[in-house]
Amino acid sequence: MEFKPNTQEENLIILVERNPPESRLSELGIKSWPKWGCPTGKFPLKFDAEETCYLLKGKVKAYTKGSSEFVEFGAGDLVVFPKGLSCTWDVLVPVDKHYKFDSSSSS
Repeated sequence: MEFKPNTQEENLIILVERNPPESRLSELGIKSWPKWGCPTGKFPLKFDAEETCYLLKGKVKAYTKGSSEFVEFGAGDLVVFPKGLSCTWDVLVPVDKHYKFDSSSSS
């Protein structure tokens, strides 16, 4: 018996790198990326391109669409959202982040 409820999105995983070293942040050029922030609340998001972000402030629980499971990340974390992912951000502490989109990503 095979059950695939959400085949298209089941392999889309949010990657969290906790407290990457300053050398990694410099290598990525994070300080030159645009900034974005949001208040507490729930926000549905759909990623039309891969997004990499580095949280300066905040705490978020991201629930993948159709799932009760979540990934938690916050200040000091480097997070990658794959292209095609739909999720809801439950922002527990207001967010301030650097971000970059990669529309050419093949991953």
